[in-house]
Amino acid sequence: MSMKTKAAILVTSFAVLLFVVVGSLGGVHASTNDGSYRQLQVYSEVLSRVRSEYVEEPNIPKVTDGALHGLLESLDSNSSYMTADAYKAYKAHKTESKGGIGAVVSKRFGYAAVVDVLPGSPAEKAGIEQTDIFESIEGQSTRDMSLPEIRNMLAGTPGSTVNVEVVRARKAEPQKVTITRDVVSIPPVADKMMDDGIGYVKVEALTKGKPQEIAAKIKSLEKSGAKKILLDLRNCAEGDESEGVAVANLFLNHGTITYLQGQKFPREAFNADPAKAITNLPVAVLVNRGTSGAAEIVAAAILENARGDVVGDKTFGDGSVQKTIDLPDGGALILSIAKYYSPSGKAIQDTAITPNVLVADAADDSVAPDDDDSTPAPDQEAAPKKTVDDQLNKAVEVLKSRAS
Repeated sequence: MSMKTKAAILVTSFAVLLFVVVGSLGGVHASTNDGSYRQLQVYSEVLSRVRSEYVEEPNIPKVTDGALHGLLESLDSNSSYMTADAYKAYKAHKTESKGGIGAVVSKRFGYAAVVDVLPGSPAEKAGIEQTDIFESIEGQSTRDMSLPEIRNMLAGTPGSTVNVEVVRARKAEPQKVTITRDVVSIPPVADKMMDDGIGYVKVEALTKGKPQEIAAKIKSLEKSGAKKILLDLRNCAEGDESEGVAVANLFLNHGTITYLQGQKFPREAFNADPAKAITNLPVAVLVNRGTSGAAEIVAAAILENARGDVVGDKTFGDGSVQKTIDLPDGGALILSIAKYYSPSGKAIQDTAITPNVLVADAADDSVAPDDDDSTPAPDQEAAPKKTVDDQLNKAVEVLKSRAS
């Protein structure tokens, strides 16, 4: 088969696929004036020019795979395309993985981005930090991987290792890091009594069972004399959205907590059940850029129902439902089919949650670049790292000003 014939087949195949995708997203109609058809003509022309005029003979299947990756990932970070080989490897590896690195990873800037690192996890022990970028995993660029593939590669047998190249702020070159996988345990919900009758509850993840843990802690704090509750959801990025709904309901006896909606996904509202609310004490919620998913649902519900204050930095922004569509060639599309919305109608994945009391993350206050290439003068002492928790202090201040 000639290269020209192969290219024609690939263009036709891509056109059919794009027709299906665009049709599912926006309802393609058989009209020559429809924008999607014009875009197909543009793609066909671009591919033809690449094939005939590029500096060297291009790898057309690779070019097409790249176009598909770009098409899906231009929608959102959770939508992606997997080739037949990648999808087969993904399904095989998924059933074998019992360990992990203890880091929540999403995609930002086209690469794998660390949203949060669990305390005591293999990732933390290896020095992985929130906001790190994994440029590659086992020598493969994460830019060419779907999010499920990235998460799949980071998982594996406990005791095995995974090699990543980390791009970090203020570092000139990517750093090579080896992480030893392990069975990752979620830290329990922590609590303590603070001054002025403030009960503090710290949550690291909203996995199954955490709403019950949180409820037990709140009841215990109330018995100990707590008059106000400070819920710390900073760096809480792991968990299921249903658990976030359950946690929000502990504080709300009425109102909308969140709702799901998509083009072909009927609106599904999650409203507060008065029977599940356990406290009417004043509440403040702490959030930061590591707050994601289920924890964002909690923060948005409390803020937009005027139940309490949200203090800290703007959250990460994540919350959607995906559908896997098998393709005839053995590959797969992963499409977001619905998004979670705040009570006021903002898509959490698009806008994140902005606190009504903004306080920047401590990391933003770093006074000097941490660059291996910069050597301080002999008589210059390194500036100490900031240890004051401005966000926590502000949340306490806000709660103190609220009437019990």
